[in-house]
Amino acid sequence: MTDRETRTESIAAEDRARAGAWRLLARYLSAAPDADGLAFAAALKGDDSPLGRAISAFAAAAAATSPEEADDEYHALFIGVTRGEIVPHGSYYQTGFLNEKPLARLRADMARLGIAGNADEPDPEDHVAALCDMMGGLILGEYDAPPCASVAREFFQAHLDSWIGVFFRDLERAGAARLYAPLGAMGLALVDIERQAFAMSGGGQAVH
Repeated sequence: MTDRETRTESIAAEDRARAGAWRLLARYLSAAPDADGLAFAAALKGDDSPLGRAISAFAAAAAATSPEEADDEYHALFIGVTRGEIVPHGSYYQTGFLNEKPLARLRADMARLGIAGNADEPDPEDHVAALCDMMGGLILGEYDAPPCASVAREFFQAHLDSWIGVFFRDLERAGAARLYAPLGAMGLALVDIERQAFAMSGGGQAVH
């Protein structure tokens, strides 16, 4: 077993759940779900927490959505003719433009943490799906950094905290969002969980 595998084995169940929630967001924000993706989402079960209720709502929406409807919705939300209703990039939310200084800072931290970009992916690394996937990987210790709270906290506060809650609120309220509205609610609930967890672990006051 490698050192990285040994680190991953020691991760607490609640941290695995957090990572799984980030990876769930990444999966459905990266592309429109096909029939298998919708079936997987429809089988999800949530509890009575805010995150759990959002998961249940997403499951119900997925059960009532066809692949064609999901594709149309994703296109309207994130792609459009010239651009979608929402621009899913951190640089845009922070500066109003794509490929600005926040992206350069993200790339520098990715290099420092051993997070490799996907050469086959046309979107810049600050796409919200990529950032959600990175959060899951940092929590699980999949990169060069160990799976400790301070590493994920610092990454979250540096690259997500100032804008991603606004993104998820926009997604929840978007005119084209049916399947994706409860995904926005899931994101908001997860961001709140992260802020509370990081505050308890010594991260100080979260930036809103």
